Amino acid sequence: MESTRTKQAKDRWNWLWEWANPVKFMALSGKALPWVIGLTVISLTVGLVWGFFFTPEAINFGSSVKIIYVHVPSAMMAINIWVMMLVASLIWLVRRHHVSALAAKAAALVGVVMTVIALITGAIWGEPMWGTYWAWDPRLTSFLVLFLFYLGYMALWAAIEDPDTAADLTSVLAIVGSVFALLSRYAVNFWNQGLHQGASLSLDKEENVADVYWQPLVICLAGFVLLFIALLLVRTRTEVRKRRIHALEMRERMADA
Repeated sequence: MESTRTKQAKDRWNWLWEWANPVKFMALSGKALPWVIGLTVISLTVGLVWGFFFTPEAINFGSSVKIIYVHVPSAMMAINIWVMMLVASLIWLVRRHHVSALAAKAAALVGVVMTVIALITGAIWGEPMWGTYWAWDPRLTSFLVLFLFYLGYMALWAAIEDPDTAADLTSVLAIVGSVFALLSRYAVNFWNQGLHQGASLSLDKEENVADVYWQPLVICLAGFVLLFIALLLVRTRTEVRKRRIHALEMRERMADA
């Protein structure tokens, strides 16, 4: 009985590691991508239309409360994308699976865009609520540092020609930057002071926004997650193709030499 369970567990892990094979990744992602794109369009359309057009104005915040349907998902994705890059980088350092390194590289640009959206929408929210577009609040500051780490990560990939060396160094940077990703998420728990309010979504029901806002917000969050997956698959497929072209060019150089 134990051997059967062990075999089943191994089969599940083997299925997961199939994504690390470039050939199988291209085949599997090609089949999954249309479905992910379709679900992304549906969920974002439903969530944003519901949130912006069919929810009431808040008593204390007016119509500005509706910015949460973009700000909260983008901020959560900016942090979690870095966590995904950290996991992919660790897989690269331990298992040397090229797709994991390329996935981390592909995710970085999406993370930058999500971070910029979160910073801009946060500033738009902050001016009428706090009287300023920016404050050196612990969470805002750590979020800005995370943005700089994203830029540094992308610059490091661009600066190093050898892809394996670039993957090694950027993986180390992903580990270091994860500190600020965690600070961006939990800064309000570490420091009591600060303008930024608590979580809009929480396991503690008392901390959640009202149900009338919470329900479309969850759908928007699902849409942003699906959007990230779709963009990640597209960009990782592009990176795999670029790596193949690079390998062919290196072979031609060696043949000519």
